[in-house]
Amino acid sequence: MSEQTFNRLRHTFDDFAVGDTVITAGRTVDIGDITTFAGLTGDHYPLHTDEEFCRSTPFGGRIAHGPLTYGFAVGLVGLSGFLGDAIVAFVECQGLRALAPVRPGDTVHVRAEVTETVPGRKPHYGTLHIDYTVINQKDEEVMRFRMVLRAHRETQEDKSE
Repeated sequence: MSEQTFNRLRHTFDDFAVGDTVITAGRTVDIGDITTFAGLTGDHYPLHTDEEFCRSTPFGGRIAHGPLTYGFAVGLVGLSGFLGDAIVAFVECQGLRALAPVRPGDTVHVRAEVTETVPGRKPHYGTLHIDYTVINQKDEEVMRFRMVLRAHRETQEDKSE
């Protein structure tokens, strides 16, 4: 597979190769997203909810929660169809780094690249390592992390059905 040439409908572990990449559509973050996230999670830290407080910080205004940016990244890759229906479980998120603030009005997109494929000990599953880079409208990297996901494999039994 190569960049953005993937089957959006069906995938198995064996459909992924190291280097497969997707660049998602963008999503604009608005103040309502930040306020809603604060309400849903109970994270009302002033950097996200108090404009007056934020003016006196190095950010100069409200910023999005890091986990909100992470959630948008996961969602954007999901909406892209890159993973198809291959994923059966989230294993872990590794090395998450917030590199720059995401502000209301920023538009973010994701570059996701398969960096490792590990066949499972059992024939029905394998593990994908996918590097996510979240990029804003100024082409600045705002977040990076690696997703480790379990994907189903097509077995000989599946192929004969």
